[in-house]
Amino acid sequence: MPELASRLHAIALPKILEETKPYFKDLKSNAVTNQPGLGVTLLEGITMAKTLAILLDIPLMAVHHLKGHIYSLFIEKETILPLLVLLISGGHTQIIRVESFERMEILATSIDDSVGESFDKCAKMMGLNYPGGPIIEALALKGDEDRFDLPVPLRNSPLIAFSLSGLKNAVRLKIEACGGKENMTQQDKYDLSASFQKAVKLHLLQKSKKIFAKEEIKNFAIVGGASANIYIREAYQELCNKFDKTLHLAPIEYCSDNAGMIGRYALDAYNKKEFIEPNKIDIVSTKKQQSGILL
Repeated sequence: MPELASRLHAIALPKILEETKPYFKDLKSNAVTNQPGLGVTLLEGITMAKTLAILLDIPLMAVHHLKGHIYSLFIEKETILPLLVLLISGGHTQIIRVESFERMEILATSIDDSVGESFDKCAKMMGLNYPGGPIIEALALKGDEDRFDLPVPLRNSPLIAFSLSGLKNAVRLKIEACGGKENMTQQDKYDLSASFQKAVKLHLLQKSKKIFAKEEIKNFAIVGGASANIYIREAYQELCNKFDKTLHLAPIEYCSDNAGMIGRYALDAYNKKEFIEPNKIDIVSTKKQQSGILL
């Protein structure tokens, strides 16, 4: 909802500015997300960051939001590279090979809905609140994950990619078979949440196995808002054990801490002097990348 997001940013940014004034004298630099995301809200953040950089005469850094997610792993920790990363959030489902600070390559991505988006939409179809991920995870604890026969996306496809639109539609059909969201029993919601979560897990694991079999990097991580899901975390711990890989996870409180993750990335960027002139920073228009280097 771009208009609502813009209004909320317009309210929050001046308050944040006022709260942080006591720290201005200590600032050595500042960093701001400039891609990808809603253009109107990115512009609001960039405008404030540019103004601070000019007024305080400090260098400015532009940060790719997805790189910020990766660096949520290292808040209060040293950087660990190279590693493979599964990014599951409201807008993205990707596996990224992070070779170094300078080189990150997308190995697989979603061809339609992301994991977080699918959780939210399925929750909405069942008449549940937003955000749907934590709600479905909680309901699933009381459900039978084998009651509803849901398809595992791309199960018979050699394509190393993610796709959740078909699974989301299968959930819709199960809701209709239960008489619609108004007539679903609480147990129906428990069981459908568990069955949906199981199908998502199996889909992620199946495609991840194909990449694990080819990649020698021993460190593997899960990041993004949806990475707070304990059920998925436990499944990947088992997978990493089988492939002799070490699983790294951001503390749950940092999975969606956008300010914290951008700040942590900025620490490494500052040491590498990855600065940009305030008059040269702008929103970067990025289409969904199917593969290739993460800019």
